Amino acid sequence: MSDVSQDNDNERGKLFGGDFDIKRVLLEGRAFFALIAIIVIFSILSPVYFSTSNFLTMSSHVAIFGLLSLGMLLVILTGGIDLSVGSTLGLAGVFAGFLMQGVSFEILGVVFYPPVWVVVILTCGLGALVGAINGVLIAYFKVPAFVATLGLLYVARGVALLMTDGLTFNNLGGSPELGNTGFDWLGFNRLFGIPVGVLILAAVAIACLLLLARTPFGRWVYSTGGNARAAELSGVPVKRVQVLVYVISGICAAIAGLVLSSQLTSAGPTAGTTYELTAIAGVVIGGAALTGGRGNVRGTLLGAFVIGFLSDGLVIIGVSSYWQTVFTGAVIILAVLLNSIQYSGRKKQKASSDGETTSPQPDSATERSPATGSTAGKAGTQS
Repeated sequence: MSDVSQDNDNERGKLFGGDFDIKRVLLEGRAFFALIAIIVIFSILSPVYFSTSNFLTMSSHVAIFGLLSLGMLLVILTGGIDLSVGSTLGLAGVFAGFLMQGVSFEILGVVFYPPVWVVVILTCGLGALVGAINGVLIAYFKVPAFVATLGLLYVARGVALLMTDGLTFNNLGGSPELGNTGFDWLGFNRLFGIPVGVLILAAVAIACLLLLARTPFGRWVYSTGGNARAAELSGVPVKRVQVLVYVISGICAAIAGLVLSSQLTSAGPTAGTTYELTAIAGVVIGGAALTGGRGNVRGTLLGAFVIGFLSDGLVIIGVSSYWQTVFTGAVIILAVLLNSIQYSGRKKQKASSDGETTSPQPDSATERSPATGSTAGKAGTQS
């Protein structure tokens, strides 16, 4: 506990005392500074970019990436990866569209049209099921996360194609006489002038923030990512944690699928293609380490906004979609490079100050997180 307070005192001294470390400030706040730079540059290039209506529209697009990124963050914090979130999003949208079109019971000769709240619950349950399969394969059958989630990527996409025969479910608004209206509420309605999708993103972000910072599960997540073996010896239920983070990731992907299908009022089996890469990009740009144990919700949200605002800004000024891919890839490479510089510097500083290696402790990982806003840095450094 004394090490924690000493580290926090040193950090406050560097940031607010005479030894002001501008390099560290720029590295840790790079996602925020990048977002400000994007807003300023595109506001100069296009007069319509800097407006409240445009920001709200772009934020509703970012909500999709942000939901996927938040689920991906939990997985990456444990040292895993989830390549199936894009396909899970597409499958969830198709499943919701299938339910909205009506479920036929040929034996009884009736067609059941479930209300929207039932559609939402069943779709989230489907996302949780996909995540649970990923988690069980990885935690209990020791299948590498990359391989397991890559397999589920193809399985989920294939099931979506089989359900639709490669076609798209259109007109998902529902009918008043069938009692299944309101699906478009997720994508088009606003509360207090803010798109519902953005409010859903904010609610999920707050839930993830509290989960990581205020619960034992949050401590377990960071400990598992810092050193899974040491965490298990310390009493952390590592396997259960691994399963649960993939379940949460699947639920976040399902919610994103619901929001996207609602915005489009249609659901296609190819929706969400390559979105898993965008989710990973948002997490990495936000400062998380792909090796696990480092990252936070605030940075991930900023990373998602950087990706979303950059993509929409390029569309507004008329840049080719091919160049958009190039710019996005360049941003990801730069983010990974800066992560490498930041965390390699921390390791050297820790080694010089301690002179020895210690195993990560779940309690210290969590206690450092609320204080510094970068939980992962401490847990991973001790591993």
